[in-house]
Amino acid sequence: MIKSYKIPISVLIVIYSKDLQVLLLHRKDKKNFWQSVTGSIEPNEAPKEAALREVKEETAIDCLKYPLQDWNLSNEYEIFSHWRHRYAPGVTHNIEHVFGLEVPSNTKVKLSPREHTEYVWLDIAKAKEKVFSWTNKIAIEKLDEIKRYER
Repeated sequence: MIKSYKIPISVLIVIYSKDLQVLLLHRKDKKNFWQSVTGSIEPNEAPKEAALREVKEETAIDCLKYPLQDWNLSNEYEIFSHWRHRYAPGVTHNIEHVFGLEVPSNTKVKLSPREHTEYVWLDIAKAKEKVFSWTNKIAIEKLDEIKRYER
């Protein structure tokens, strides 16, 4: 049997409401690891397609009802050692593409129980404090920057 490895290209989607509440998910596999929706691309999948799929899989939110925004932001980071076994031998870094998704404040969230245990909506400052990943902090800062520019 040939082992299938993850592609070291992923997406991060900051889901937020018009009043700038950010949706964060608590990972099932790591205590106190809060994050936005994330996931690796699959073979022959573009980052935008992966973003649409991951949001649906992790939250049951239908992105096709809302405008998914490509923030033209990507980050390269070192893959945590406890997740490197998912990638081909020698792969140590991942490139993450960042998207935003504005949804109504009353949007229902149904988590994927194999990936997440709970969710919370937080304002930008609290969301930045709660996420474990520096790339997620940058993405939430990007939301703040975009919304300040729009005002």
